[in-house]
Amino acid sequence: MILKPQDIFILMKLVAQGRSEWSYSSLARELIMSPSEVHAGIKRATAARLYDKTRKAPNKKALEEFIVHGVRYAYTPDLGGLTRGIPTSYAAPPLNGIIAQPSEDPPVWPFAEGEVMGFAFSPLFRSVPKAATIDSKLYELLALVDAIRGGRARERDIAVREFRNRLRS
Repeated sequence: MILKPQDIFILMKLVAQGRSEWSYSSLARELIMSPSEVHAGIKRATAARLYDKTRKAPNKKALEEFIVHGVRYAYTPDLGGLTRGIPTSYAAPPLNGIIAQPSEDPPVWPFAEGEVMGFAFSPLFRSVPKAATIDSKLYELLALVDAIRGGRARERDIAVREFRNRLRS
């Protein structure tokens, strides 16, 4: 069974909501996915040992290791031209408050309702921009993952530190 990028999206949502109870349909609604996509994602994450079925929660140690050391190789972002969207990576919270913002256009997830012009940075799944507008904790985690996926060395280092802090809290 091969892990897909949307599986990381699902796991980030579970990390963002902490110990809250969830169902496949509630998760699907919040992630703008079908319940069957969520179920399949949890199944793949379980097979990859990134999700613990008995605790009904992500395996944080394995997830941390995969995000820090593997996500940038497994899910390299596609970069595109100027588009309207939602800032990600170093241009989004929490990194935009830590890293001085360059004068160049920021990376954005293409999104018609976005208010920022920047260069296109492919999200892990098509519904990431909409879901991120609904849940600020999820938005921060996904932006950190994107900084690890496609950021420069300094951005990655800071993103890893911030990601680890959020994973442990």
